[in-house]
Amino acid sequence: MHPLKKLYCRSFQLVFKLALPLLPYREPTPLDSVNAIPPILQKRRIGSVLLVTDRPVRALGLPQPLEQALAEAGIRCAVYDAVVPNPTIQNVEEARQCYLACGAQAILALGGGSVMDCAKGVGARIARPHKPVRRMRGLLKVLLPTPLTIAIPTTAGTGSEATLAAVITDPEARHKYPINDFALIPDYAVLDPALTLGLPPFITATTGMDALTHAVEAYIGGSTTRLTRRMAEEAARLIVEYLPRAYADGGDLAARRAMLRAAYCAGVAFTRSYVGYVHGVAHSLGGQYGVPHGLANAVILPCFLEEYGPACWKRLARLARAAGLCGAQQTDEQAARAFTRWIREANRSMGIPESIPEIQPADIPQMARHADAESNPLYPVPRLMDRAELEAVYRKLMPKEAARWRSKSSSKPSAPILTPAQHSA
Repeated sequence: MHPLKKLYCRSFQLVFKLALPLLPYREPTPLDSVNAIPPILQKRRIGSVLLVTDRPVRALGLPQPLEQALAEAGIRCAVYDAVVPNPTIQNVEEARQCYLACGAQAILALGGGSVMDCAKGVGARIARPHKPVRRMRGLLKVLLPTPLTIAIPTTAGTGSEATLAAVITDPEARHKYPINDFALIPDYAVLDPALTLGLPPFITATTGMDALTHAVEAYIGGSTTRLTRRMAEEAARLIVEYLPRAYADGGDLAARRAMLRAAYCAGVAFTRSYVGYVHGVAHSLGGQYGVPHGLANAVILPCFLEEYGPACWKRLARLARAAGLCGAQQTDEQAARAFTRWIREANRSMGIPESIPEIQPADIPQMARHADAESNPLYPVPRLMDRAELEAVYRKLMPKEAARWRSKSSSKPSAPILTPAQHSA
């Protein structure tokens, strides 16, 4: 990276770190069950709500207990269930119209990170009716209070129930970008492990590694606080202990509860200390090819930890020791490498691939521009990287055989977007 750009990035990050104690961060109020929601709404005299979810979650019947509880409390509930895995601007606008049409006064988000991102986007559009989603990209573009929002995660990964971020896809630009604003932090988070019991093993794996990515990137960055370090350490320890159990036995309630707690802790950590290049690259892959976010993070994380090298060893080693992956007698380099090795071995054991087969060489420069624009100067990464260095990482993420073949050919073969099931095959 050019020295002047490096100076700008580090100066920006330093100012932001110094401002952390003054910023209006908050945590959602935790709830144990959806049955706790109607009394809260009644106390606030809310008689109509919008429930945002997706069709797979609704097909499993997960919203039914909540809808029944709302009906018994005399609270009207409109449902928007068309959220797609990488929620689009269209999803946000359709859900917003549903909110307005039913006269809703609050938003309930029941599902994974995509559902919660869409719901946050709706809240932002209600708060800012004359500001399109595209103009909310970046930091502090909402600022006004959003409707009461209750997040009910059915996966243990994104931590979106605790964060100030909503990630929305612009299908026209084939780009995925975050909206970051304190107004988007949900008011309540329902952490009920029973809602995650039916999660398929591969989704359990990728969402769990998504949570680990949040914890790691928040911890090794340059803007940590005592709270975020403690939260990231707890998240890493729980994931190392309980993700293999949750993957092996989806009905293990203790493991599911621990993973929900881990995702929440990681969400609290990264919403204050931010993430890094793993997310910048993952968002570009989601926007360009529709690669699921958790899957992308799982594949990319060990690659960037190796790229950072000595710049992240000290902090990564401390996190490895907190997670029980090494002993105190090991050097920082040994401990850091042990953590990266555990990630790769865990990925392999859970059927997560080592590469992203969708990547096309011709798309790399544009995706690297998106990742650079998102990450620099905002993300306080251990080692700054410019666009050319990021392009090199994309090439390393390609399957080795494909990368060798494509380097000798000027043609651009088609590459179908694989489903999670195809990736795990």
